[in-house]
Amino acid sequence: MRALISLIGILATLPLSAASIDVRVTDAKGSPVKDAVVYAIPETRIPVGHKVATMDQLNRTFVPHVLPIQTGTWVEFPNSDDVRHQVYSTSPVKRFSLPLYVGKPSFPVQFTASGIVPIGCNIHEEMSAFIVVVDTPFFARADGGRAVIDAVQAGKYTLHVWYPGMRAEPAPQPLVVDGAASAKAAFVTN
Repeated sequence: MRALISLIGILATLPLSAASIDVRVTDAKGSPVKDAVVYAIPETRIPVGHKVATMDQLNRTFVPHVLPIQTGTWVEFPNSDDVRHQVYSTSPVKRFSLPLYVGKPSFPVQFTASGIVPIGCNIHEEMSAFIVVVDTPFFARADGGRAVIDAVQAGKYTLHVWYPGMRAEPAPQPLVVDGAASAKAAFVTN
């Protein structure tokens, strides 16, 4: 009986409904913007649990090229190539340098501050990628100019976008998410 009461108490704290935010990211000509990351910052900060993300190295390329994560997330950098890599970043958001390795490093790297973290390989200078660290669990990477942020709770948000090569951030958009309905937004970049 106690277990049933505890389960009912836990279920009562979960949101009753969740919505999605459907965002289009295009340039001035209407073409999709590659590797755009959209994220919705809620009025109230949501703490991160223990999250782990992965940025692999395959065919001397970082996969994915752009990895969005929530502040506090740990990132693993496995090397699926048959050559050694040395992953690093000199970003003030997160400076690190992994030792030269093949396979999987012993420990992931934690990203505790928000911002853009360019990633490189000291051995293969043509290798580059970005980790986009955001202060929200509500984010998505656009595929073909469209990003869908799922499981968004009702409330007020500020919607942002970032993409490689961005000269200036398009104006953030206020957005109200109401119940289980899908919200729509669009960014047209320069």
